Amino acid sequence: MRKTLQYITNIQNQINHVLETQMDRIDEAGAIVAETLMSNGFVYAFGTGHSHMMAEELFYRAGGLARIYPILEDALMLHNGAIKSTEMERLDGYAELILDRYECTEKDCIIVVSNSGRNAVNIDMVKAAHKLGMKVIGLTNLTHSKAQESRHVSGTKLYQIGDVVLDNQGCLGDASVYIPEIDRNIAATSTSLGAMLLHTVAISAVELMIGKGHIPEVFSSANLDEGDEINDKILTKYRSFIKPL
Repeated sequence: MRKTLQYITNIQNQINHVLETQMDRIDEAGAIVAETLMSNGFVYAFGTGHSHMMAEELFYRAGGLARIYPILEDALMLHNGAIKSTEMERLDGYAELILDRYECTEKDCIIVVSNSGRNAVNIDMVKAAHKLGMKVIGLTNLTHSKAQESRHVSGTKLYQIGDVVLDNQGCLGDASVYIPEIDRNIAATSTSLGAMLLHTVAISAVELMIGKGHIPEVFSSANLDEGDEINDKILTKYRSFIKPL
């Protein structure tokens, strides 16, 4: 089998595993998001390294929920020093300093994304959110996380402390296609599966809200002719609350 086809097949198999194992968890996560939005709370989203892209994927997105608040910490992202971001995500206590800058309450929830689920910042982010009474949706790779030791002082991993935890069905190390000539795996899957899982959570939340008589606020594509008119109403309402807007 060609390696390109193998990668696509890997993604297809992981999607099938989601259908077999994750649908109840998706609905549980959707219920948390729906309850947050119906209570006029915000859905915060956080990830380190490449996982920060999941926060961006949900934010200001065509077809995306309006009340998404991404926590985008430069020191934990790749554009401002990739090696540094790896070192920073292992620091104990840093997450509390980050979350203190946001006006989170028990009405809000947070999505914490970490493929490994082992580093200190993500564990501390969950703990800090729980102290505020927030529900936490975790997104991680259970195969990888269960095979590695925690780097948090407590020995805890993300999948052990989230209120609802979604499994992206990835393999150990995330990269899914073995190339014998270089003795390495290439082609990670966590971004593709992570984005899909989070969009299914959003869909579940929308369905629940509509079923309870609530109309969710959703962005249009800005590149549709009517997009600006639709989005301007949302932006006028939330621009002063969601700083990244």
